[in-house]
Amino acid sequence: MNANEIIIPCRLSYSHIWEPASVNGSDPKYSVCCLIPKTDTRTLTRINKLIEQVKQDGVSRWGGKLPKKLKLPLRDGDAERDDENYAGQMFLNANSGLQPKVIDAHRNEVMDEEEVYSGCYANVKVSVYAFNASGNQGIGCGLVAIQKTKDGPRLAGSTGVDGFEDVDVEVDDEDDADADYLG
Repeated sequence: MNANEIIIPCRLSYSHIWEPASVNGSDPKYSVCCLIPKTDTRTLTRINKLIEQVKQDGVSRWGGKLPKKLKLPLRDGDAERDDENYAGQMFLNANSGLQPKVIDAHRNEVMDEEEVYSGCYANVKVSVYAFNASGNQGIGCGLVAIQKTKDGPRLAGSTGVDGFEDVDVEVDDEDDADADYLG
């Protein structure tokens, strides 16, 4: 592992690890959001320490001083998201133009896309770097590899059919068909 890489134990959210996705018309990338419990102070301390190191190393990229509005990758789920899955969590997004390696707990390559999904738990290797592009300055995270550690409830949202009730589809005559359909 290089000095700017870190392995983060987390829960996956917004996983786009099998097919790249475009955000707001950008080039499609592979990406994942890492949810880290605020109670995992050991991991959060390690991440913050690496961010500080990259911040100091990045000063030359930012004209010799820290930018006033430096974008940082580690964010507070309670403050920034109205989503119960982010409550009590810190999060960071990592992405790459290259598909990440995906392995299981025994370091075997995962081929079944259903095995690693938003909601499962994993160790995610990211590369932390300083950037200065298009007027944006900050610290970013490159997605390198994912090791699934255990299953968890899927975060993919609704199955799409909950909330429906059985409907009587019997129609007495053709004129009533529209009335029954409209409720």
